[in-house]
Amino acid sequence: MNPRRERIRGGNILVDGCRIAALGPGVGEGEAVDRVLDASGKAVFPGFVNTHHHLYQTLTRAIPAVQDMPLFPWLTTLYEVWRAITPEAVYLGALVGLGELLKSGCTTSTDHHYVFPRERAEGFIEAEIAAARQLGIRFHPTRGSMSLGRSQGGLPPDELVQDEDVILADCERLLDRYHDPAPYSMCRLALAPCSPFSVTPRLMRETAELARARGVLLHTHLAETRDEERFCLEKFGCRPVAYLERMGWLGPDVWFAHAVHLDDDEVRLLGQTRTGVAHCPASNMKLSSGVCRVRDLLEAGARVGLAVDGSASNDSSSMWGEMRVAYLLQKLALGERGLSAEEVLYLATVGGASLLGRDDIGYLAPGMAADLVMFDLHRLEFAGTADPVAALVTTGPATADLVMVNGRVVVEHGRLVGMPDEGEVARRATEMSRRMREAASRK
Repeated sequence: MNPRRERIRGGNILVDGCRIAALGPGVGEGEAVDRVLDASGKAVFPGFVNTHHHLYQTLTRAIPAVQDMPLFPWLTTLYEVWRAITPEAVYLGALVGLGELLKSGCTTSTDHHYVFPRERAEGFIEAEIAAARQLGIRFHPTRGSMSLGRSQGGLPPDELVQDEDVILADCERLLDRYHDPAPYSMCRLALAPCSPFSVTPRLMRETAELARARGVLLHTHLAETRDEERFCLEKFGCRPVAYLERMGWLGPDVWFAHAVHLDDDEVRLLGQTRTGVAHCPASNMKLSSGVCRVRDLLEAGARVGLAVDGSASNDSSSMWGEMRVAYLLQKLALGERGLSAEEVLYLATVGGASLLGRDDIGYLAPGMAADLVMFDLHRLEFAGTADPVAALVTTGPATADLVMVNGRVVVEHGRLVGMPDEGEVARRATEMSRRMREAASRK
């Protein structure tokens, strides 16, 4: 996915430390190297970039009571389960979600964590960063927040919202401790108030001011459902995009999740301001939210990436699966104007890197980070395919054969190097999920 969209057949990739030193036919042959990875009969792609997730939700997926609900009742039901969240739960959820992502070829992921129960609001971001470090994935956690409780006209229960000054102080603390702006950084933070229906206008404005003073990105949900649109019209007298424009939330340092319900003027505005959009097709389908206008946004000049969204509204953390859904949904909605397989791969790589402000990931070229994923084209799932890019997006197995992040092999033979006993992690996560659901049932 380099700027010339080259496809190199029969070539080699030479990795030096965390970066790609050279690639092409004959590269590295005859040189003394530490290790050779045999890619005969395989296709190597740039690692995929996931631009929106709620990792803790891997513990609350496939719950029958919420399977057929739209967003607002879905949220109000699950808030009761999420009240019981702990740092241990976040750690286990992150291990599961990030592990799934890595096995599907994702090498960089963000996360939007916004649930901080008042009685135990510490250690959540730290827990997911620890999980990311253990697995070796490049991580962009966002310090989410909710400050508009039900007593003030918001959606979340008051027990799950925090005081604005407490939120802003914690944002500063986390940026000081974890944000690394250096090239090839493995951890960068963004600031991410949850949504117009769970955050006060003051927090939206002051978060934007803090982020820009610290040189970090801004993220939030936007225009996901008609319910959100009605909420903004009733509470703020305008549509969601106009509200966030009023709050100073448009520009190349901002990316929104979903952006489904946009009119033509709003599409043009996002394009003119180079605002980003994380397209979450599977979640939008499951919650019956609608179809994002991806083609129109791209043509208007907006930056668009791909995202799996929270597992409770997707039930999976597979970037491979998300690419296939994105391809099929846009074909269904637009027919011949739908996205090609190569355009979907662009969203999952270069597009995602652009949303996260990265110029060192997203494609394979000398000087870029050594983030790559390898698939064996001789596997049964690829039999009969003529084009590796189309095969990747429209067919294929559920797991990659090998994944490298920052020059380090983190998935080999389809198994997570940083999680030797995947079954034990799955058992612990399932037990934690049961305990959270039982706690909710006692309320």
